[in-house]
Amino acid sequence: MIVIPAIDLKDGKCVRLEQGLMDKDTVFNDNPGAQARAWQDQGAELLHIVDLDGAFAGEPKNRSAIEAIVNSITIPSQLGGGIRDIATIEAYLSLGLSRVIIGTAAQRNPELVREACEKFPGKIIVGIDAKNGMVAVQGWAEVTDITAVDLAKKFEGFGVSAIIYTDISRDGMLQGPNLEATKALAEAVSIPVIASGGVSSLNDIENLMAIESSGVTGVITGKAVYTGAIKLEDAVELTRMKN
Repeated sequence: MIVIPAIDLKDGKCVRLEQGLMDKDTVFNDNPGAQARAWQDQGAELLHIVDLDGAFAGEPKNRSAIEAIVNSITIPSQLGGGIRDIATIEAYLSLGLSRVIIGTAAQRNPELVREACEKFPGKIIVGIDAKNGMVAVQGWAEVTDITAVDLAKKFEGFGVSAIIYTDISRDGMLQGPNLEATKALAEAVSIPVIASGGVSSLNDIENLMAIESSGVTGVITGKAVYTGAIKLEDAVELTRMKN
């Protein structure tokens, strides 16, 4: 299992939200490039980036900050938020990002995912965010009537490299991940699943490692590593010891 620190961008700054609410943000660093280097220096092997403004607007909004991040690190990075078409995917990959995450557009237009996987093999991740098991889109502002598991199953055979599953009710709350829902999703599909939302301690990471055999291959952590609730070096060492 791999531990993936997150950088969420709002107005060009590194922030964390509570339950995806844009008016409940905390700024942790106004220099995204420096923050990215810090995570790399602390042992990160992969970086997770979210363009929060882009997620709500439906189009890229933090390009300069994203460029600064990519130019500041040598480890791979993945990005989501506001990615709705092939042109945007191509533009981001040309910046040097390793993978892009399709979220809202995956729910609304699954064929975009199929086309992207064919054009950019190994580069496409699907982001599934859920509230009470139901998929939420448009920066989590809209809850749909499709379950996370049913949506995930639509992408079997497309060539998706991973699914990032986020439980919105846990995100930014440091209450621990939704292990049951994450395990159920991972067991429902053959696509590797990356857990996100609520990770607050090394114990939470150990609990996720216990369901790795179900197909959970990674864990994204944001607020916990910013606040020091988890030391990134310790989390990386923990997962390496057990691998």
